[in-house]
Amino acid sequence: MTGDNWHSKPYYSLDAYCKNTYGEKLYKIALNAGLSCPNRDGTLGTGGCIFCSAGGSGDFAIKTSDYSSVTGQLAAGKALFHDKPTGQRYIAYFQAYTNTYGPLPYLRSIYEAALREPSVAGISIATRPDCIPEEVVTLLVNLKAEFPDKFVWIELGLQTIHEETARFIRRGYSLEVYDRCVMTLRQAGIPVITHVILGLPSETREHVLETISHINSLGIWGIKLQLLHILKETDLASLYMQGDYVPLTKEAYLDLVIDCLEQLDPHIVVHRVTGDGPKDLLLAPLWSLNKRDVLNSLHREMKHRNTYQGQLYHVMT
Repeated sequence: MTGDNWHSKPYYSLDAYCKNTYGEKLYKIALNAGLSCPNRDGTLGTGGCIFCSAGGSGDFAIKTSDYSSVTGQLAAGKALFHDKPTGQRYIAYFQAYTNTYGPLPYLRSIYEAALREPSVAGISIATRPDCIPEEVVTLLVNLKAEFPDKFVWIELGLQTIHEETARFIRRGYSLEVYDRCVMTLRQAGIPVITHVILGLPSETREHVLETISHINSLGIWGIKLQLLHILKETDLASLYMQGDYVPLTKEAYLDLVIDCLEQLDPHIVVHRVTGDGPKDLLLAPLWSLNKRDVLNSLHREMKHRNTYQGQLYHVMT
């Protein structure tokens, strides 16, 4: 099932997709456009989701205090990859906070600034499904027409399909809002990447696999499977310190990732199977800091089990 298209991995990784589509590895540069989030500016709340740091999930983004413009941040990001032996193009990743949550002229200006950069192959915009009004969809469609040789992706932080969990983590929107947004973006020809968090409080293996099944049914293009990190000065950190939340062990996490991949549509591009927690903020699980070990362990275990993405996937009829 893996074949040459997956480049020897047991799942269809973003790296494989980029090599198949663009002929080379694309490096991701995380950007901070200085935007906010309705979960922080008082529209829905002020504390954000219970796991979200003050950096709005953009702790690895280039700091706006150092480089205020998108162009400056891209230049700083490219400098970090100058010694890489392969790949000369980049993904401009609008990561921090909610990157469609701002005045339309400003959004247009930051997206166009990234797309005009010759070495940028395209942009990936992290946002919320309740923050993509019709005028933003029109903007994205127009950008695709204006830059036909570059891609425009949208990343949506779903995390879970279960409303009880969503309320507990303070996500702030219903599953219906996510579903409707995905359909709108698909009809507009905008690829959708969905974020799913593994290890959310009170969620079982069955909860997670129900989320994967629902995602399969919507025909999304990409997925990020993210380990739940406990970061300092978050409400999740308080639960952890009080003994009210126990993070996943490495073994439990790998089992859960494999379960997800086995049931995932094999055509969905896997953008992430773990995650990065900033060393200065991460309280637990500390084993996640060794990302290479996590990936190598996952690949070894999948090979040992003779399994792969989509092994248990059944097309819904």
